Amino acid sequence: MPRYNYRCDICENNIIIFHGINEIYENCENCAEDGTMVKVFSSPIHIKKKPHTKEKKVGELTKEYIEANRQLLNDEKNKLKKETHEPT
Repeated sequence: MPRYNYRCDICENNIIIFHGINEIYENCENCAEDGTMVKVFSSPIHIKKKPHTKEKKVGELTKEYIEANRQLLNDEKNKLKKETHEPT
C-alpha cells in the first residue's frame, strides 16, 4: 500500500498515512477539524549502492574456504592413518 504525507492547514500536524491510490484523507485527528488535511508531495528515496572494490566475490571466498578445509581434512586423515588402533 502506498505511503502519503499529509499536513493540517490549521494545526500544521504532519502525519504519514498508508492508503490506496484513490483514497483521500481529509479530517485531522489532532485538532478534530474536517477537510483541513492537504497531501504533501515528497520525492522517493533512492539508495545508491557503493561499489565493492576491496571485497572479494562470493565465489572466490567459497573456493578459498573449500581449499582451507580440504587441507585440514587431509591433515586429519594422515594423522588417523599413523595412529594404531586395537580391535575391540
